[in-house]
Amino acid sequence: MSNSSAPRAALERSYPLLSVNVGAAREAAFKGKPAKSGIYKEKALGAVTVRLEGLSGDEQADTVNHGGPDKAVCAYPYRHYAFWEERLGSPLAFGAFGENFTIDEIDESEVCVGDIFKIGEVALQISQPRVPCWKLAMKWGVDELPALVRDTGKTGFYFRVLTPGEVEPGELVLVSRDPAGVTVEEANAVMHRGKADRAGMLRLHAVDALADAWRETLTARLSRLAQA
Repeated sequence: MSNSSAPRAALERSYPLLSVNVGAAREAAFKGKPAKSGIYKEKALGAVTVRLEGLSGDEQADTVNHGGPDKAVCAYPYRHYAFWEERLGSPLAFGAFGENFTIDEIDESEVCVGDIFKIGEVALQISQPRVPCWKLAMKWGVDELPALVRDTGKTGFYFRVLTPGEVEPGELVLVSRDPAGVTVEEANAVMHRGKADRAGMLRLHAVDALADAWRETLTARLSRLAQA
């Protein structure tokens, strides 16, 4: 994985933030067992407060695997909606994938872990790709959906919050490209398909802005490779 594949988007490029989505955790069921999840999100009416730990009015049922500073805001590209509408056989409303931000004109190949964006007074930094879990399968009734999301690379990504504030739909502006230039697409490939790719793992591991959980996973994998 070389730097040549990193996007060369000009700074100050803006991307339409189409919708800010929030929701309380709901009781549900999956494979005959009770479950609780915050994946059911709807478009917020008016401005939403963005805090270091997440958005006001938004709730996570599983605070071990969701939420927290490195996963404060989940973002999903609107470009993928048409693909999933065809696969799922249903029109999708904003927040369909449990995301807080539905963003247009963007995808995983165009942005890098560590990129910094601003919208109004709020500053955000990409920390890691989103890792799809069984709650997507529960929401849509498609057991293989998490694997499909992972394997297609249409995962979306997480932001950490650098500067809290109020946010509403508008223009999300790229203000700083991470110098390592590791795209979200490349990070997905390393994590899910490159378990023997030592060079790729080292490059991703070296990204200062990478989420702690991902760095710990890479550290363990690199250690195992060194001992092999």
